[in-house]
Amino acid sequence: MKVSVEQLQHPPDVNDRMCPSRGVLEHVTSRWGVLVLIALAEREYRFSELRRRVAGVSEKMLAQTLQNLERDGFVHREAHPVIPPRVDYRLTPLGVEAAELVGGLAHWVERHTPTVLATRLVYDAAR
Repeated sequence: MKVSVEQLQHPPDVNDRMCPSRGVLEHVTSRWGVLVLIALAEREYRFSELRRRVAGVSEKMLAQTLQNLERDGFVHREAHPVIPPRVDYRLTPLGVEAAELVGGLAHWVERHTPTVLATRLVYDAAR
């Protein structure tokens, strides 16, 4: 989706279905977006290393996620002119801030997963 000058003139409102902030939110909070941001908060990664670190992501989804995060300004992609080709990915300052926020949520989820699972068991047993 292309950005228009008109979109830049209105304050973002994530509850407005036409607001471009929804697309940004989707990129940052998608399953792969969160995991890529958390991984890149650890250190700079090459594509293949990042794919191994973010277990379960396909090559296609990782490439798409990185492209979206790069376009939004969260990730910096650096291609080195060597053979074989080498591309490194790291967070921008904006990406560091986003990674801290989604990382906090992810770690909260990890801490509370046992409680959630127990609650599901009770819920499912009552149904």
